[in-house]
Amino acid sequence: MKENRERRESLVFAVNGERFDLSSVDPSTTVLEFLRTHTPFKSVKLGCGEGGCGACLVLISKYDPVHDQVEDFTASSCLTLLCSIHGCSITTSEGLGNSKDGFHPIHERIAGFHATQCGFCTPGMCISLFGALVNAEKTNCPEPPLGFSKITAVEAERAICGNLCRCTGYRPLSDACKSFGADVDLEDLGLNSFWREGESDDIKRSRFPKYDHHHKKSKFPEFLKEIKHDVFMAFERHNWLSPTSLEELQGLLEPNNSAGTKIKLVVSNTGMGYYKDKESYDKYINLKGISGLSKITKDETGVEIGATVTIFKAIEALKPKSGCEFLSDFDTILEKIAGHMNKIASGFIRNTASVGGNLVMAQKYHFPSDIGTILLAVDTMVHIMTGTKFEWLTMQEFLERPPLELESVLLSIKIPCWESSKRASPKHRSKIVFETFRASPRPLGNALPYLNAAFLVEVSTGEDFEGIVLIDNCRLSFGAYGARHAVRAIEVEELLKGKLLNFGIIHDATKLLTSIVVGEDGTSHTAYRSSLAIGFLYKFFSPLIDHSVEKCTNYSNGYSNGYSNGKFLHDNFHPILSSGKQEIQVGDEHHPIGEPLTKTGATLQASGEAVYVDDIPSSKNCLHGAYIYSTKPLARVKSIKLQKQDGVRAIISSKDIPNGGKNVGSVSTFGIDPLFTDEVARCIGDRIAFVVADTQKLADMAANSAIVEYDCENLETPILSVEQAVERSSFFAIPPMLYPQQVGDITEGMAEADHKILSSEIKLGSQYYFYIETQAALAIPDEDDCLTIYSSSQAPELLHSTIATCLNIPEHNVRTITRRVGGGFGGKFTRAHFVATSCAVAAHKLRRPVRMYMNRKTDMIMAGGRHPMKITYNVGFKSNGKITALELKILVDAGIDPDVSIIMPHNIIGALKKYDWGVLSFDVKLCRTNLPSRSAMRAPGEVQGSYIAEAIIENVASTLSIDVDSVRSINIHTYKSLCTFYNHSAGDPIDYTLASIWDKLAVSTRYNQRSESVKEFNRNNIWKKRGISRVPALFEVGVRHAPGKTSILKDGSIAVEVGGIEIGQGLWTKVKQMAAYALSLIRCDGSQDLLDKVRVIQSDTLSLIQGGMTAGSTTSESSCEAVRLSCNVLVERLMPLKEKLQKEMGSINWKTLISQAHLQGVNLSATSIYNPGVTTSNYLNYGVAMSEVEIDLLTGETSVLQTDIIYDCGKSLNPAVDLGQIEGAFVQGLGFFMLEEYDTNHEGLVLADGTWNYKIPTLDTIPKQFNVEIVNSGHHKHRVLSSKASGEPPLLLAAVVHCATRAAVKEARKQLLSWSNSNELEKPFQLDVPATMPVVKQLCGLDIVERYLKWKMGKM
Repeated sequence: MKENRERRESLVFAVNGERFDLSSVDPSTTVLEFLRTHTPFKSVKLGCGEGGCGACLVLISKYDPVHDQVEDFTASSCLTLLCSIHGCSITTSEGLGNSKDGFHPIHERIAGFHATQCGFCTPGMCISLFGALVNAEKTNCPEPPLGFSKITAVEAERAICGNLCRCTGYRPLSDACKSFGADVDLEDLGLNSFWREGESDDIKRSRFPKYDHHHKKSKFPEFLKEIKHDVFMAFERHNWLSPTSLEELQGLLEPNNSAGTKIKLVVSNTGMGYYKDKESYDKYINLKGISGLSKITKDETGVEIGATVTIFKAIEALKPKSGCEFLSDFDTILEKIAGHMNKIASGFIRNTASVGGNLVMAQKYHFPSDIGTILLAVDTMVHIMTGTKFEWLTMQEFLERPPLELESVLLSIKIPCWESSKRASPKHRSKIVFETFRASPRPLGNALPYLNAAFLVEVSTGEDFEGIVLIDNCRLSFGAYGARHAVRAIEVEELLKGKLLNFGIIHDATKLLTSIVVGEDGTSHTAYRSSLAIGFLYKFFSPLIDHSVEKCTNYSNGYSNGYSNGKFLHDNFHPILSSGKQEIQVGDEHHPIGEPLTKTGATLQASGEAVYVDDIPSSKNCLHGAYIYSTKPLARVKSIKLQKQDGVRAIISSKDIPNGGKNVGSVSTFGIDPLFTDEVARCIGDRIAFVVADTQKLADMAANSAIVEYDCENLETPILSVEQAVERSSFFAIPPMLYPQQVGDITEGMAEADHKILSSEIKLGSQYYFYIETQAALAIPDEDDCLTIYSSSQAPELLHSTIATCLNIPEHNVRTITRRVGGGFGGKFTRAHFVATSCAVAAHKLRRPVRMYMNRKTDMIMAGGRHPMKITYNVGFKSNGKITALELKILVDAGIDPDVSIIMPHNIIGALKKYDWGVLSFDVKLCRTNLPSRSAMRAPGEVQGSYIAEAIIENVASTLSIDVDSVRSINIHTYKSLCTFYNHSAGDPIDYTLASIWDKLAVSTRYNQRSESVKEFNRNNIWKKRGISRVPALFEVGVRHAPGKTSILKDGSIAVEVGGIEIGQGLWTKVKQMAAYALSLIRCDGSQDLLDKVRVIQSDTLSLIQGGMTAGSTTSESSCEAVRLSCNVLVERLMPLKEKLQKEMGSINWKTLISQAHLQGVNLSATSIYNPGVTTSNYLNYGVAMSEVEIDLLTGETSVLQTDIIYDCGKSLNPAVDLGQIEGAFVQGLGFFMLEEYDTNHEGLVLADGTWNYKIPTLDTIPKQFNVEIVNSGHHKHRVLSSKASGEPPLLLAAVVHCATRAAVKEARKQLLSWSNSNELEKPFQLDVPATMPVVKQLCGLDIVERYLKWKMGKM
């Protein structure tokens, strides 16, 4: 080791084939950090910094000289330390292909399947798929057809299962992946730009971008094959050490060598995704160089797995050999361990995370490990080295020990061989049965479990037992339920051992288990987790009752699809293979308007070349900022202290705002919000100060380590709920002009009712935006007190004004530029202004560029999100379900500042009016609380209002005991009632399509027949129930003014500017189509093919003023109309010249016309502004949806089996873009209604602050069958070319999944009532939003198994 210590080597690796040779690097530097700051490759994006989103993925290729082969695997670059890739080759999405060298077929197919919107997550998706394709070609599978891969469609789809996307809804991404599968069914692939409907499969295959499955272009760099991997690097303060033997490691860990030294043992550093580094280390010791720790050995005594073996490699080693017809008991156990491990984290984490690292986290930090639980059940042994001492421990001993000290290192684990201890005989047959269980928000992993379990039993049957199963031995382990580590349920094991299996003994076991599986104080959902344990125990033993041992291997593997008559059926279906049908109508009246063209810039987004704010290169003197925010809900800030750190340049606060400037962070027509707190911090997350440092990492560390001294003396207690706000009359005023109108007289309406429901309550929580790109801005000071701001903003013009007001400079001194936004959903409207304004204040003061890319945790704490609310209502109705009157009191939690909250009453009531309530009365109050300001989030207020309507309808139907669908139908508007409720926006009778598409959906989905099938399923299944529902959505939009500028350059190319921002909604694509159409009206040669000549350029607030904001779903159409008007001006100017030249030349082409126009001084730049009139400023959107779901009564898990949507898009400007908006909005809504919990603690601190505890939908949680039909509802004379909006309205339809889940829960409660009389079960119930697994399970009965067993025993 002495030799190693004296040798200082360079770190050598390659990125996209380019050699990098570094003699100095901080060992804490991640691959992501290096790529983004020292290379031109920006496709790797920082989405979470936790390995939880996949935006930062790279392919790592490593040469194995022993076998002369290259190992390829995807990895999270945000966690992978740069020093750990010595000798490796890194491939980013740009390295697969790019605009210069040609795009990769993955990029082209993602674009062609319309599978990108904001595009921020897309490069990571491409790398996930590429990694799967590369490894598929190394298998012995048959050669695939030309242009396809050896991969199967299911494998290709699963490749992106760990990647998060907030825009697309995943369905088109799934199709793009499946298109590479050798076994893909082309009929199963959705809308794309490669083929047209009706073409043969051979033609379809020929139209795909050709894929070379031999990867001839992807070669491992030869120079890396000579690199030695035992690199030692010493730097000024930090060392990276790679010992090659245990002896070397012992030497490094000796107390004499490590005294006073902060040491971190590293394998792949994935643990940092969960346990963030709170300090810097002096030494990093890389364990991967010790070959003995990476070995897997299997013999007759069992399987030994080295500590540094990755979870992926462990899975591969434990899988049975292909072609093996008969598996021994032990092979079956190993196969099921592998199957469970395949649901841990995501593929790209399993590729790098080590088995040993996972277990050490469980032992030292009580990480809720799956591996610890399943290995505990099979008597796994653990090999430990402490100093020079080596010892073997049982897994239980290992977990129960005090946390391991630094000198203790886990070396390996050994799974002992298990075979039945009794020999088979004619009278006695014995068998080992092993199963693992896991309940988590995502079926295929990438989520921590609520509970995991593993059961191993040795059972026997024989003539003496009359066919009943005898339990000879058992091991029952449970974990992740809030205890410090996984445990064996010893008391239950002892109870069961030696017993004949029957329902009585299972019942006794469940009673005992309840007292064992109990989480520690502070654990969420403790009763639910305990109920899961009982459910898993029953699920395991139930199939063994009355079954012979031979059948023991054929029952559920723990992830069963359906159980019939109380028995669990074996699951033979693939975990996912999503599918869908899309019906669109292509318009040809205004070519190329109406065509499903590929989204502009889609291939650039896929390759990672599309530039976002944080991709703009930093100048050498650029500084970076991070917020110090309040950790108290209401407190006086006395002082701020920073730990001494090199590179911290300033702390900016309200005191640094220039004379005459104002402390404003957001100025808009909705309200004014302060930039920094002055003296009193008013909520957790309130901006106290802005730390400016040399790097973003330094700024974040400085802000995190800041010590803020608070004082609460003489301050009132904070207001942390709407109830407290009411008590203290803490409200924001609502301008009368923005308050909606009541409909009818409530007294008369109630008098008409046969029945009434009084004082019923609904509560709705918040939702976080989860844009994959967090808030980002760059401020560059210029001469004469000017500033250029690059911001990821939906409203650059409003930001422009805010900065000028804050700094007390003229608006012409500020230029705000936004090219594209990596996901907005309303969160980049006012909330983006604070970040950009903070950067501007710092840049103005320091005269240096200042930028910020907010970390995910800070973003989640400060964002505010969707408005929570409490609703109390009275409703009167007839016996047939027709509602006569509705009275509402709505308390909206607006947070500490007004932001956009004044629009909420209008939006809530606007969507709620989708039904004919007869009479509608309401009182909406905006409560001011000491919580972060709530802001606009996709369909703000409308999604809540639409859901409130559905909840009321459900309650009415339940009270009357009639079918809820009939109550919906009878209350859907007639055109007459529509005009009463929407007197300014109802339109003409021909515009009202809701009633017709409501009926159409019932026919096209066979709603009545499927409802009967659902009833039949529920009669025949005890442990799974299905529900079906359909709902309407009605969404009123307002069209705002918008500017447009079109310029024709000398070569005939066209530059277009609009005020609207491309946030993934396809605005640029539609604008480009509109410009091509409008200019084609010049009707010269070539004018019909102008699309490729048009470029839409970034928003610049000094180049095009009055840009307004991109919000409310109508910015695309307004921008299109503004561009059309500007093009009309140009056509008018060109027409005389065209006619003159035609007379002279006979015909004239576009290029000649424009060249002549330039020569003759025709003004070829025109700016227009679209101002909608009274008849065009508001209109209604209509959509309907049907969903069928299935719930698991033992876990509360909900699977969306099928969703069908019909949406009226008018005459779509681009059906492919609108389809993407419909699907993406629906899935985002599904997250709100079913998955996403954005709660706060008793002080108002957000509890969900990252990907570990905030779960947006993933590929495995969307509808299995997802069908969308876009209806062309004809000519709408007051719309832009008869089009209608699609960005927000479809989100409201996601309530259908919640309603279908409620229907399934209702069936479960009926069944529960049949087992045990309970008055509670007969009452109407409220299904909370979101309807998470614990919520569903609680309503289905946390004690459902116990009740069933009692009922079952009572019948026997």
